[in-house]
Amino acid sequence: MRPITRFAWLGAAAMATTLILSGCGSSGSDPQSRTTQYGDVEGVNDSAASGTYFWKGLPYAKPPVGALRWKAPVAPASWTHTLQAKTFGASCIQNPRLYSPGNNNTFDATVGDNLVSGNTPGSEDCLSLNIWRPATADKNLPVIVFIHGGSNITGYTADPMYDGAALARKANAVVVSANYRLGQLGFFRHPALRDKTVDPTLTAEDQSGNYAVLDIIQALKFVQGNIGEFGGDKGNVTLTGQSAGAINILAVMTAPANRAAGLFHKIAPLSGGISVATSPGFPQPPNNLAGNNGYIPALNPVATYEALSNMLLMKLLIDDGSAADVASATAWVQSHSNADIAAYLRGKPASKILQVGVKTVGGLGNTTGSGPIPEGTVVASDPIAAIVAGNYVKVPVLSGLTHSESKLLSSFLPLVGRPVGIKLPDAQLFPILFDATKAKNATFGDIINPAYANGAAYDAAIAELDAKFFIALRDNYMNALMAQTPTQIWSYRFDWKQEAAPWNDVYGAAHAFDLPFLFGNFGPSLYANVIGGTANQTGRLALSDAMMSTLAAFARDGNPNNATLGVTWPNWPKVLLFDATPTAKQISVQ
Repeated sequence: MRPITRFAWLGAAAMATTLILSGCGSSGSDPQSRTTQYGDVEGVNDSAASGTYFWKGLPYAKPPVGALRWKAPVAPASWTHTLQAKTFGASCIQNPRLYSPGNNNTFDATVGDNLVSGNTPGSEDCLSLNIWRPATADKNLPVIVFIHGGSNITGYTADPMYDGAALARKANAVVVSANYRLGQLGFFRHPALRDKTVDPTLTAEDQSGNYAVLDIIQALKFVQGNIGEFGGDKGNVTLTGQSAGAINILAVMTAPANRAAGLFHKIAPLSGGISVATSPGFPQPPNNLAGNNGYIPALNPVATYEALSNMLLMKLLIDDGSAADVASATAWVQSHSNADIAAYLRGKPASKILQVGVKTVGGLGNTTGSGPIPEGTVVASDPIAAIVAGNYVKVPVLSGLTHSESKLLSSFLPLVGRPVGIKLPDAQLFPILFDATKAKNATFGDIINPAYANGAAYDAAIAELDAKFFIALRDNYMNALMAQTPTQIWSYRFDWKQEAAPWNDVYGAAHAFDLPFLFGNFGPSLYANVIGGTANQTGRLALSDAMMSTLAAFARDGNPNNATLGVTWPNWPKVLLFDATPTAKQISVQ
């Protein structure tokens, strides 16, 4: 993988760092050697390049394969050799999307190849995490745990945008990122897998279907048990995530019986929510009918996931010839025991499960929906109601949105009665984004549906979708929190829109465009040719410095206010606006 671009001032500071961590939990003279509760690990002394030490691909659970597929994660087995933690662990297997890895677990041209071929990158053996820390002897550093987004069907910690080195150095913190199961492997609730007469060892967690949420909890347990070895303070952990990652960490925060209490001490959900359609305070449909006035909840009902799980089973039966059509697939299911069905499902390759899951067969519809299942054991039946009742982990909260979230998700525009926005499928869009010349020469009309004559018409449609989706979800959980802990919640909006034409209109301050600023990484990555450039560099880097300083302050003491903002950031419902001109940051309060 090509090296990540760092800020020059980070690199300069790093070049002078030659300390050896003889007193920071080191098991030897080299600063990259550590002893975890499972065995010794050896990482990389990257002090000369990034000013950090890092450890990648640390297993936090046993591989969820075979009998452990669709089970709660299990702590990893101990090892007796020194584990080489120098490269990222495999991404979790996924159907190819713009945000998927290439074939070597990197961002490269094979991302586009997979979009054409349908190859499923990654592995089912993927439950690993990564750690970066400053190349110093400091101990008891704040810990920032990041959970990536990707609609719970795509994404990977080796995405260069998520490299934690610049943030660890700037924040003087330990930064952790973790993979978790995706798609039907991460969220799946079929009755055959929940039958204790088939498997008496099943726990309530095994039966929940929320394996990805349980993975995140397991990763946090690994942090609690081991982060002191890496110089982190297990009593000061900030849990953050973006998009699906935000939904998932909010599910962790509101998990019944406070099952995540003590695993984190601050939380920063970015561009996500946790409402069900009937959550208190969420806009309700007239006369309690379906439709919800066009407002879009974050979570689907349990029954939806159970139906999707059965749909996938029948699709698999049709795909492999066990059944000819829906009727015969239904008959097959009715004539086989839960033990037979469970064995059949666990016997299928993960790639086949995912590939068949995106096909449409007969009247079965699409089974790509993925996300927390509000079943009441691992995920609250109504997380917002749980907050209202005080049944959640009460910690300081920093929420974030971008100004035009839905410009990255414009395929959802029909949900508010508008035509889709971006007209190109991923396989056609990726070559434009990946190639700097093609990105520079693209026009608004090349990318956006001709139903939108210009950027202003597009902005109006996006604003309506944002209001009924991202903003409604954010307001719902933040207003519920305000009634509980009004002096511990803050919110920002990312307004930066300094891309070269046409991308300032195509994307602008779109979903996920705040992440390069928070991580200090502007390439190589999917949108580097859109966001980067010399014309906006001075203002962009100044804004990034302020945003990293903000996350650092929040991770340190639970309050995001810091001197780089130049303003005082009040609690919600006030919102801090992050913006910049091409040459200077512009931060204000709304």
